[in-house]
Amino acid sequence: MVKSLTVSVTPEVAANDKLLVEYVSHKIQISACRIALRIEKRSIDARQKQIKINLRVAIHIDEPVLKQVFEQPSLKVTHPEKKIFIIGAGPAGLFAALRVLELGCKPIIIEQGKDVQSRRRDLAKITKEHIVDETSNYCFGEGGAGTYSDGKLYTRSKKRGDVRRILELLVAYGAHENVLVEAHPHIGTNKLPSIIVNIREAIITAGGEVRFESRFEDVLLEGSRIQGIVVDGKRIPTSNLILATGHSARDVFHLLHRKNIKIEAKEFALGVRVEHSQQLIDRLQYKTNSRGEFLPPASYSLVTQIEDRAVFSFCMCPGGVIAPCATGEDHVVTNGWSPSKRNGQYANSGIVVEIKEKDWAHLSVDHGPLAALEFQRQIEKVCWEAAGRSQRIPAQRMLDFVQNKHSDNLPESSYHPGKVSVELRDIFPEFISDSLAKALVVFGEKMKGYLTNEAVLHATESRTSSPVRIPRDRETLQHADVTGLYPCAEGAGYAGGIISAAIDGQKCAEKCCETMLGA
Repeated sequence: MVKSLTVSVTPEVAANDKLLVEYVSHKIQISACRIALRIEKRSIDARQKQIKINLRVAIHIDEPVLKQVFEQPSLKVTHPEKKIFIIGAGPAGLFAALRVLELGCKPIIIEQGKDVQSRRRDLAKITKEHIVDETSNYCFGEGGAGTYSDGKLYTRSKKRGDVRRILELLVAYGAHENVLVEAHPHIGTNKLPSIIVNIREAIITAGGEVRFESRFEDVLLEGSRIQGIVVDGKRIPTSNLILATGHSARDVFHLLHRKNIKIEAKEFALGVRVEHSQQLIDRLQYKTNSRGEFLPPASYSLVTQIEDRAVFSFCMCPGGVIAPCATGEDHVVTNGWSPSKRNGQYANSGIVVEIKEKDWAHLSVDHGPLAALEFQRQIEKVCWEAAGRSQRIPAQRMLDFVQNKHSDNLPESSYHPGKVSVELRDIFPEFISDSLAKALVVFGEKMKGYLTNEAVLHATESRTSSPVRIPRDRETLQHADVTGLYPCAEGAGYAGGIISAAIDGQKCAEKCCETMLGA
């Protein structure tokens, strides 16, 4: 017999199988020798002085807990003539390809960047030599932006699709089963690349194709229908195209605009990446000088409303590193990542301000639906110029920024290309600076000790989401005006993170295959 139970226990009990069995045994009044447990969900409750771990456990009474086996899906091309081209090898593109294969069609992924291993050398060049390869960087290449920016799997997009299914697929391709249990699952930048390789090899083994360092240059139309694409100067006929190019594919947005394929400016968020010592965040969140061996590095989630704008934390990385995430030579962009153990000495998070249509309205005359993108680009370029036209980053101590003082010196941080002490109010428009400053005061009241001059603001955190939406039909998921074009995931404005992007990729694949197989 199996029954489910939710318990709240100390971190020590949660970390010790024997102690947990004894606790549950006492709770249900059944001898410990008769029960075995499987943890189904785990979260931390640090609201009270005594920190608790909330667990949902499956209790097996008088029967063993069988090991869960997560098998890779059955993949095979049964309709080789039904080719579906997918632009982009991020989570949306890869999971779209898996679904295409499950349905028997042949996916062909076109990726302008390099394979996941080759990307490492280009990331090192950004840090050491300040050289940015515009096709191979933290945003572009196999696995997409999430591969080397943490592999966070938490999503609020429960209504968009089967989150559990995506997590189980990740486990089948090599992720630890903990991602099925943790409230905020996380793979880690050091672990995710091998999983990406496993997915790619499965796609190729099943008859799909993955073409790296292949540039998507044009989409060919006949009236309002897709007729083909141009890749590296070669025309390729196709009537179906899944566009899964991510939130930083500016060349694709410009291409669609030139081709008069409808796109729209979209609200996004922009601000800074804040770094504290992890020890401080642990102390503030756990209210103890030492978190001990049973608690993970603490995270936080902050949000407030400053007049008519939301200001909130984004992509918080315990024990993490701030990374240089520019996609070209003439701008500076940050993001953060953590290794699987989250054991670094720093904690970082984006603190970003809601950017609204009124903020880019003055750019709409010249840039049309690319006005929000242009607003984003201009601030990134100002940061690059302020940092000496390099991948060093404009930075300021937190309290100095709030009090409008110059930081005479900066503490060490995890951002390895280097920092330049800058008054960030000279970089951001006044409404962003004021919103950030007021929000940091509010956050300092919510987390006593958060507002400190030992924390450093790094500018700019600007690639929170796409500043462009590619409109599509709600039912068919095809472009609102172009038959056969499936705008997908983050780059099209329909996802925000690995899981929601993967879900959207699979949905687009299903609709595309329905059309092809029904033809």
